[in-house]
Amino acid sequence: MTRIHTVDPTSAEPELARILAAVRSPTGKTPHHLRVLANSKAALQAFLGLSVIADGGALSVETRVRIALAIAQRLGNAHSLGFHTTVARQAGLTGNEIAANREGASENARAAVALRLALSLSEHMGNIDTAELVEARVAGYTDADIVEIITHVGMGQLIAMINKASGVEPDNTLGLHAGP
Repeated sequence: MTRIHTVDPTSAEPELARILAAVRSPTGKTPHHLRVLANSKAALQAFLGLSVIADGGALSVETRVRIALAIAQRLGNAHSLGFHTTVARQAGLTGNEIAANREGASENARAAVALRLALSLSEHMGNIDTAELVEARVAGYTDADIVEIITHVGMGQLIAMINKASGVEPDNTLGLHAGP
């Protein structure tokens, strides 16, 4: 049962309808978490702005989606698992890699470091050990990369909170699947 209204893009005020139309999935549907965020145009614009900036950073799409999968799995966010599994496939990740990423691991040693850091950041709300930062730097991650990892963890947590607090059903309408 939905506990927070999901904005219908077809009946939203014109500017909001335009924003929601721009973020539709390939199937023409607007993801539920964005329809919930649309209750506040400021919240929706802030989230979309952060998404655009974060996606334009130094981290590869593979690293970003690995982090998203690990965070979604850890937080029990079925909505994000489906979406990010599809993105992971499109990025060329194998079923085995996707399954490993969901568990916070990777066949790629450098990516595994990013996932360990991401899950630790999420679990400890940023209060991580210096050794974890050293491990990331030894793996070749710069401070800019580390800040981007933190940003992607935060975005994953925000999406999970929106989905869970609002009580929206998983987005089966997006044509996405959560399995590897």
